[in-house]
Amino acid sequence: MKQIKQPLKAFYATKPEICDYFPDRLESKTAADLNGPQAQIWANVLSRAGFRRSHSLCYIPSCPNCRACVSVRVCAESFSLFRQLKKVRCRNEAAHLSVMPNIASAEQYELFKTYLSARHAGGEMEKMQFEEYRAMIEDSPVETVLLELRNEGRLIAVMLVDVLDDGFSAVYSFFDPTLKKNSLGTFMILELIRLAKEHNKPYVYLGYLIRGLSNMAYKERFAPLEYCHDGEWKESFPD
Repeated sequence: MKQIKQPLKAFYATKPEICDYFPDRLESKTAADLNGPQAQIWANVLSRAGFRRSHSLCYIPSCPNCRACVSVRVCAESFSLFRQLKKVRCRNEAAHLSVMPNIASAEQYELFKTYLSARHAGGEMEKMQFEEYRAMIEDSPVETVLLELRNEGRLIAVMLVDVLDDGFSAVYSFFDPTLKKNSLGTFMILELIRLAKEHNKPYVYLGYLIRGLSNMAYKERFAPLEYCHDGEWKESFPD
């Protein structure tokens, strides 16, 4: 039988810039363009190597003097709710989740702007116009969906999700910042884990974790996690 060889993927390094998380350090990334007929295949391969997608690029931190960012994924079948997460689910039992095509809407954009103003005021994303928001949602060369959460018809949370062969990857999420008691960010991850179980997908990819950084600490609530060490997934955080 004739063997079909996969073409090599070209990678490049980004120019070092000031790190968003540690202003006294420089950050750089190794990236690859996903565009092409084998985009989905490469998305699957690179996600398993710890890469993340943004628009048509997959990237991984390759900072010269720092390895603080660690890619993590939830083992969906092993995951179970503890008391605090059960309360989060109960607080949102009246909400309805829909899986939608990754098509941007004015309603989503208004929620997006409200979220950024409350949670990330002054950041670069707060300046995004609708066309830029639409590009973030729709410019994907791989299978991508939106999770929309509504309460009595009102949109309260959105999550952009890539569909991989071995799981779901949470690309970006935003929610109504006035509903703090609902812990909507946590609830959307719980729903994504539930969907992974329903679709017999073993993993939910949550992006990068930096221990000691408060706005990323929530990811460790979804144990058991696996941590990517130099392209290999292990049950312990790297030393």
